[in-house]
Amino acid sequence: MHSPPTFTPPLEEKDFDLWIEAGHIEKHYWRDLWNYRELLFMLAWRDVAVRYKQTVAGATWALLQPFLSMLIMTVIFSRVAGLPSVGTAPYAIMVFAGLLPWQFVSNALANAGQSVVINAGMISKVYFPRVIVPAASVFVSMVDFLISFFILVVLMIWFRFVPTARILALPVFAILAVVVAMGPGLLITALTVRFRDFRFITPFIVQFGMYASPVAYSSEVVRAKLGETGFLIYCLNPVVGVIDGFRWAILGEGAKISVAGTCISLSVAVLLLVAGIVYFRKTERSFADVI
Repeated sequence: MHSPPTFTPPLEEKDFDLWIEAGHIEKHYWRDLWNYRELLFMLAWRDVAVRYKQTVAGATWALLQPFLSMLIMTVIFSRVAGLPSVGTAPYAIMVFAGLLPWQFVSNALANAGQSVVINAGMISKVYFPRVIVPAASVFVSMVDFLISFFILVVLMIWFRFVPTARILALPVFAILAVVVAMGPGLLITALTVRFRDFRFITPFIVQFGMYASPVAYSSEVVRAKLGETGFLIYCLNPVVGVIDGFRWAILGEGAKISVAGTCISLSVAVLLLVAGIVYFRKTERSFADVI
């Protein structure tokens, strides 16, 4: 005997999560980015765990590298070259206030450049907004930034330097540092995927950027040497606005900030971010084929 047919109720539209639609990825890309936000945190947490779990060198190096860099810059530029500090702040604190954002940006660029290549297996097998991969690398660099910030607190205690209420504006300039790192990071990531030898160019860009940024010296020295017009041209380097902002927030009343220069740096940072997003979105379609 045949069993009586069973009735299956029709599925409602909300029960489906599969889209078959031309141009769906393009149309819903940024919504997918939000839907895949947990993947962003998972990738960032994985990279942090790999770097710091069951190792002493990871956390120690995150503290030792900026500290040694600060010592070398303080000796060379303060003791040997005789360059002045900012206001009444000790030269070591002035240098470290500029070293914090610079190391965040440089680490973010270095990590983002290799992020897609390192995750080639995942890129070629499953779909997700590829911009998540370099974005996760930038968040990992923020962990190093927070660890290094501890050294700044120790220096303030050592020199008995009390920050002013300006320190409350520091998160704003930290967000600006993320914007500065994300734009070039996306460009370098896409270029590294298409041209593998570009990974050899990235360290040169980072090294040149350090000398072109007021890390070991005050930007007021540049203004005094180049004049106002030359200084505004110098501010086309978006890192200048970030470093000046950090020093303005950390060093207090003695630190000055150029409104025009900061606006120029911010504008360049936004333009680089837009250019990075456009170029990355244009090239990411072929990542799975060329990687």
